[in-house]
Amino acid sequence: MTTVLSREAPHPFALPDGGYRPPLKWAGGKRWLVPTLREMWASHNHRRLVEPFCGGLAVVLGLVPEKALLNDINPHAINFYAQLKLGLNIKWEMEYDPDKYYEYRNEFNNLIRKKKANTKRAAELFYYLNRTGYNGLCRFNKQGEYNVPFGTHSKINYVSNFLPYKEIFKDWQLSCADFQTIEIEPKDFIYADPPYDVQFTQYSKEGFNWDDQVRLAEWLCKHKGPVVLSNQATEKIIELYQKLGFNLAYRDAPRLINCTGNRAKAVEVIATKRI
Repeated sequence: MTTVLSREAPHPFALPDGGYRPPLKWAGGKRWLVPTLREMWASHNHRRLVEPFCGGLAVVLGLVPEKALLNDINPHAINFYAQLKLGLNIKWEMEYDPDKYYEYRNEFNNLIRKKKANTKRAAELFYYLNRTGYNGLCRFNKQGEYNVPFGTHSKINYVSNFLPYKEIFKDWQLSCADFQTIEIEPKDFIYADPPYDVQFTQYSKEGFNWDDQVRLAEWLCKHKGPVVLSNQATEKIIELYQKLGFNLAYRDAPRLINCTGNRAKAVEVIATKRI
C-alpha cells in the first residue's frame, strides 16, 4: 500500500515554521527573508506565486503556495526539480570523496556536451555535485560546463529518496527561459530575486548584466498584480526602482558571497509595488 503525503500530514522535510527544507544547497538563498515575505504573502495566498529566478527554492518552499510558476535560466536546476516532481529516488551510494567528485563532475559535463543534461542521471549528478562542491556554489564556464571545485565539509547528509517532494510540487509549473518570455497572468504574485548587481562569477553561461537589471525592473513595473523584488542595495539599484515608483525597504542580509569570497554582511533592498 502506498502512502500519499499531503500538505497537512507530517513530512520528513518539514521545518518548524511550516515550510519545507530546500533540497539543494544554494549560495545567496533567501531562506532568511521568508518571514518578511510571509507577511506580504498572507493577504495574497489565493494567488499563483511566480518566481522568475527560483534558484534553490527557499522562498516557494517557505510560502508553500497551492499554485506556482517557477522559472530559472539554469537548466540543470530546473531539470532536477522536474525529476523531483516525478519522484526522484537515487539508488547509488554518494560519497564525500575528491576522486569520486571529479569523476562525477566529468560525467556531468559529458552529458552537457552530448545534449543529455535533461535526464534523470544528470539530475542525480547535479544533486551530488551541489552537495559535495565548494560552498554551495552553482557556477558554469562560458562553454556551459560545471566548474565548481571539491568542497571542504566536515560531514554531508546526502538524501537519496526525494519522493516526499512529489506531492508538494504537484501543482507547480517549471520553466527554463528568459524571465520576459514566461507566461504570467495579471493576478499573479511575482517575487523576483535576480543575480546581484555586483561583480560575480557567472551563475549561468548567459550572465546577467546591467541592461538585464533595467529590463527586469521595467517588466516588473508593468505587471498589474503584486510585485516584490530583492537585490543588494547598490546605488544604481536603489535609483532604478525609486524612479519606477517602487516602495523601498531595507534588510541586513546574513552574508554575501562574491568573487573574493567575502562573507561580510550586506544590505538588501526590498522593492514592492501593489502590495
